[in-house]
Amino acid sequence: MFSKIAVTAAVLLAFPFTAAPASSHEARAVPLPLAEAVNLLPSATESRDGYQRTSFRHWVDADRDSCNTRAEVLIAESRVEPTVEAGCKVTAGEWFSYYDGVTLTAPGGLDIDHMVPLAEAWDSGASVWTPQRREAYANDLGAERSLVAVTARTNRSKSDQDPADWMPPLADARCTYTADWVATKLRWQLTVDDRERTALFEIAAGCGQETVDYETAP
Repeated sequence: MFSKIAVTAAVLLAFPFTAAPASSHEARAVPLPLAEAVNLLPSATESRDGYQRTSFRHWVDADRDSCNTRAEVLIAESRVEPTVEAGCKVTAGEWFSYYDGVTLTAPGGLDIDHMVPLAEAWDSGASVWTPQRREAYANDLGAERSLVAVTARTNRSKSDQDPADWMPPLADARCTYTADWVATKLRWQLTVDDRERTALFEIAAGCGQETVDYETAP
């Protein structure tokens, strides 16, 4: 679990908590410094009222090529040519789980993680989306950072927690993870609450030249 420390006064002064409205989000041709990207996230309180995982239809075959979203991610992220059997069943490859630095060759040990978990997305604005937009979010192949193949144990350790409560166990992965989290929230115009924003600024303060680029989802 990520240990939270008070954000330094210097970070607060350099990046005040002023959020741009969702309507101002655009594709970014030039990457933003991580802390500056955090500052773009709109603020709102979170509510899980009415959440059900089934509200997000996922692992669909959107392009009707016999490969569902899970298979598409496994094929795209394998470091070698994956073995794909009939019905787009991925049976072998090589995957690097960047959360914990583990390399796997059997897909059974992998989960496909929603960078911003479905429940967190619901809390942060998806509760008012149409079912079609929630489906698009749950199967987002339009940005590499939206879905990531990682070890099942780290994905299940993360569960539906945001960066105020969970960070990857591999310390070297945390700046990348934070940038990916912020980019996903900006892409889908999702909000952050005060605890989450504080944690993101604190992490960003130690991430040097880490940058964020994103394109707003259709």
